[in-house]
Amino acid sequence: MFLQGHRAKSYNQTMTAQMEPLIIAGKTFQSRLIVGTGKYKDGPETLAAIEASGAEMVTVAVRRVNLDRSKESLLDFIDPKKYFLLPNTAGCYTADEAIRAARLGREVGLSDWVKIEVIGDQKTLYPDVHATLLATEVLVKEGFTVLPYTSDDIVFARRLIDVGAAAVMPLGAPIGSGLGLQNIANLRILRELITEVPLIVDAGVGTASDAAVAMEMGFDAVLMNTAMAAAAHPVLMAEAMRNGVLAGRQAFLSGRMPRKLYASASSPFEGISR
Repeated sequence: MFLQGHRAKSYNQTMTAQMEPLIIAGKTFQSRLIVGTGKYKDGPETLAAIEASGAEMVTVAVRRVNLDRSKESLLDFIDPKKYFLLPNTAGCYTADEAIRAARLGREVGLSDWVKIEVIGDQKTLYPDVHATLLATEVLVKEGFTVLPYTSDDIVFARRLIDVGAAAVMPLGAPIGSGLGLQNIANLRILRELITEVPLIVDAGVGTASDAAVAMEMGFDAVLMNTAMAAAAHPVLMAEAMRNGVLAGRQAFLSGRMPRKLYASASSPFEGISR
């Protein structure tokens, strides 16, 4: 009976983590993994990886999509009825460029949601936080749901929220680096102090354990692309990422044991006769 009860409890905890939705701007997603579409060898591999990841939200770079559909495009492989498309402004280096890209994505029917990405440094691809703030403010006023990619600076995160950002997406490491989370302290500060909107780790994840760490810290979701696309076996890595995000969320909800400096016996000695 104990074993049956234990299994039922474990099953219920697993189902809680799986069914607890991610809510952004009133829209509900069952998956807490958001994936990109760049760097795969072709469209079929892209679709296979997305399917294996279990993601529901998929980012597409407005500047890299063949919007007139005159030749093969990512949109030929990704069904917008099945996946929620999140246009992004990758490749933009000014607020004006990002604003134009967002408007174009909406005009051609992609979405009135946008992931704002304004790069400030070509070597590191770090975000220009000031330009990001400007673009976010303009687009929110135009009715966009804006998810800005930003630094791990709590001050600018607050400012983005103040101008209407629907989520805040701090980097964990430089885009495409695969280094894993390199700024744990700053990310913990963000997680502790920001509760108004979802926090999504964006950039730097290299493998499933990195995704799990982010989720164990209490982040609401993880966005990734290169970690899957650049893996030796992208589809298998996509499945690993799906599991890593779920495991990390389960661990966060479970509440880990306290850390101790010294050992603590797994089977306590109290009550044992000697």
